[in-house]
Amino acid sequence: MSIALVTGASRGIGRAIACALAQSGHHVIINYAGNEAAAQETLAAVEATGGTGQTLRFDVGDEEAVTAAIKSILAEHGRIDVLVNNAGISIDGLLMRFKLDDWEKVLATNLRGAFLTTKAVARPMLKARQGRIINIGSVVAAAGSAGQPAYCAAKAGLEGLTRSSAKELASRGITVNCVAPGFVDTDMTRALPEARREAILGEVPMGRMASPDEIAQTVVFLASAGAGYITGQVLGVNGGMHV
Repeated sequence: MSIALVTGASRGIGRAIACALAQSGHHVIINYAGNEAAAQETLAAVEATGGTGQTLRFDVGDEEAVTAAIKSILAEHGRIDVLVNNAGISIDGLLMRFKLDDWEKVLATNLRGAFLTTKAVARPMLKARQGRIINIGSVVAAAGSAGQPAYCAAKAGLEGLTRSSAKELASRGITVNCVAPGFVDTDMTRALPEARREAILGEVPMGRMASPDEIAQTVVFLASAGAGYITGQVLGVNGGMHV
């Protein structure tokens, strides 16, 4: 059975990705940073699809923790076929007032985390001569977003990491791609003031937000055999917001 590791899978888009991959036949490793109850909810959702999974707690920004986690997966399953770098945080603030500590926190999870996990899975994937690495970016990497300097920079960096990794790993049958969602209907966007939500929808030609499952199904495709000749690409799933 194919083994898929999804980072930041305890809620939102990560949970949807875990469920969709499980439903398509992958055994899913559900990574989470601290909310064990939410991770268990994801596991229950995975099992409700008829799939299989397990939870694994580690901080993607901690090199030692990432190395130990990948070793434990390989010891138990002998392989990692799919890595989805979904873990991310956002700390908002205007550039001139943005704290360096907040900048470091955002980049540690959103960019360094993806680098560390990609580096850790690359060796076993190279030995296997196959693998799928899928990074979850954002439309703001290309479009920008006032008040989110660290988040935008991290997501833009993730696109660069995607392209560089793809060129290095392609000859061994490993693809590396990035899914860049626009606005997605999650707990975070539901908490926005109604006026802000309406303003957001005004920027989207399709007139609605994406569902988490629409992002997840894009990931499932990129993880499939049918996407074997697609690598180094950023696939926008944004309802026409940025074309």
